Amino acid sequence: MAILVTGGAGYIGSHTCVALLEAGYRVIIADNLCRGSAKAIKRIECITGKKPAFYCLDVTDAAAVDGLFAANKIDSVLHFAGFKAVGESVAKPLLYYYNNVVGTMVLAGACQKYGVQHFVYSSSATVYGPNKVPFREDMLLLPAANPYGETKAISERILTDAAKANKGWSVVLLRYFNPLGAHESGLLGEDPAGVPSNLMPYITQVAAGKRERLYIFGGDYNTPDGTGVRDYIHVMDLAAGHVRALEKTKSSPGVHIYNLGSGVGYSVLELVRTFEQVTGIAIPYEITGRRPGDIDICYADPGKAYRELGWKAGKTLAEMCRDAWRWQQANPEGYATAE
Repeated sequence: MAILVTGGAGYIGSHTCVALLEAGYRVIIADNLCRGSAKAIKRIECITGKKPAFYCLDVTDAAAVDGLFAANKIDSVLHFAGFKAVGESVAKPLLYYYNNVVGTMVLAGACQKYGVQHFVYSSSATVYGPNKVPFREDMLLLPAANPYGETKAISERILTDAAKANKGWSVVLLRYFNPLGAHESGLLGEDPAGVPSNLMPYITQVAAGKRERLYIFGGDYNTPDGTGVRDYIHVMDLAAGHVRALEKTKSSPGVHIYNLGSGVGYSVLELVRTFEQVTGIAIPYEITGRRPGDIDICYADPGKAYRELGWKAGKTLAEMCRDAWRWQQANPEGYATAE
């Protein structure tokens, strides 16, 4: 039996594939490579010594997904495939609703047809919206700040209702916060196409001289230094959380929701200063207007994940900066760097 990882050639998915393979699972990756890289799959094999099976397909393609399920004995699904940029979702809401929601529906339908009862969903802290921090799993969801958050909340509801309708299903919804860093080998990392929409790859590109300065969106938030506060988590800690979540689906039917975060909020400027301290490189920056859909402060109450999964974030902000910089130095053009 195999674990199907959708979006396994992307940033979080590829690191989770490493964690799964190292834990002894057999992995099948499904990815259309529109935002992932085939080289990431080769590097997963290089790190683990194990080659995951790979299907180049789009999870919104019901016929292709059905063919994959028909051809393989799949035990569980870890669903990462989806678009994730808050700002882009505001500009292109229909793209996000179609890709993120339809993909979830297609996968849930295939699971129902082929008797796959274990499902781990890659959700997001954006479903909380402007709630009072720290965010807890029992809060009323307020995702309307941006379409991306709405697609995550809708997908959560779809999977929750599917689990209610299918006896024996176990669904884990993982609401994670802001992943940073890279695999310690420097072989896997975040490789955005074009101008990075996430903070850390933009910082590392400035440090590498690829960009003149960092643009910080908003300096008038209700925070100690005026810049947005976020809960940052190392991508390998996040990957470990997915392995624990998969284990949870094997022992406990129903729907389970967990925050994956450190429980500590850092401002954008605090992150920049930490990166400077770790690397010894000054990061020039300019504060500009706020970005549509962003909120002031976002950090987790991660206690439930610790109590029920035995998981907690272990790596520091300095380690996140160190590993992200190692990835950038080793791969100045991302996966396009010659091997």
